[in-house]
Amino acid sequence: MLHWDYNGFWLYYRRLEKGKFQWPNENDTGTIQISYRQLRWLLDGLPMEQKKAHPEVKARTVI
Repeated sequence: MLHWDYNGFWLYYRRLEKGKFQWPNENDTGTIQISYRQLRWLLDGLPMEQKKAHPEVKARTVI
């Protein structure tokens, strides 16, 4: 994965010990948008659609 960080590029590299990355299909433009959570799943070797995953926490206020 190539990432621009205002001062240069970062190159992220990850290899799975077993299996393959379950990369999603691209659309007509060859690009897709995914959330940070979906990216973590992909890099962990999991499919992007996790049916049993807990809902993403959106609240940021602690009482």
